Amino acid sequence: MNRVLVLNGPNLGRLGTREPDVYGSFTLEDVASRLREQGGHVEIDVRQSDSEPELMSWLFEAIDTESAVILNPAAFTHYSYALRDAVAQVTKSGLVLIEVHISNPHAREQFRHTSVISAVATGVIAGFGIDSYSLALAQILRDR
Repeated sequence: MNRVLVLNGPNLGRLGTREPDVYGSFTLEDVASRLREQGGHVEIDVRQSDSEPELMSWLFEAIDTESAVILNPAAFTHYSYALRDAVAQVTKSGLVLIEVHISNPHAREQFRHTSVISAVATGVIAGFGIDSYSLALAQILRDR
């Protein structure tokens, strides 16, 4: 594994301005910079989309290129069975996929307590702000 896709779902392109009390003041570019520095010689490809089909196509790309995945599915976490099925294909192909969340969904509104993604992800890291991404990458690098 020489590549990690870092995929971000709806509204995460607004990091830095969207609810800084919940998500912090860092931007998605801050996440990308930190992960690229941490990743060393591993290619870190950070992407964001508000489109469920686009996220799914990127998950299929991960399978085709044998890339590990860090996925913040954002609101799709709670109801996207299509995304869940695409995630299952990634992990069933033997690739690592870690679900991440900036905030702790279990400390928020009731509807955020359920993830349809978690059961098919390799692991879940939540509630550590920008460090959730770094912790996920550290695990992926450790296992390579």
